[in-house]
Amino acid sequence: MIPRPPPARSVLGTPLLPCSVAPLTGWFRDGCCNTDARDFGLHVVCCEMTEAFLAFSRSVGNDLSTPRPELGFPGLSPGDRWCVCAARWEEARRAGVAPPVLLEATHEAALAICRLEDLKAHALDPL
Repeated sequence: MIPRPPPARSVLGTPLLPCSVAPLTGWFRDGCCNTDARDFGLHVVCCEMTEAFLAFSRSVGNDLSTPRPELGFPGLSPGDRWCVCAARWEEARRAGVAPPVLLEATHEAALAICRLEDLKAHALDPL
């Protein structure tokens, strides 16, 4: 019998909760910020989009607002939740435009790039 991998954990050490199913997000498009070795962008930070973050992301070459139907990407609007790359979130934080984070839906792999204190400072969910 092949052993199953342990369940994914959040940055809080709790079971990873879904981020969004409308729009459907995640590296695996399973609604969760799960990851694996092929996810070089580390799409693990569950964020609620803001106009400031979407504009910032567009300005640095990653337009998340424009729909790309050929890629199955609906385009994002303020208020949508999405699994963003940990490095992009950190870059946005340093620029003062980090979007709010749903900690229980942010994969623990984010801690390789983002400090827990910074994620908590931008938390949507009260601790």
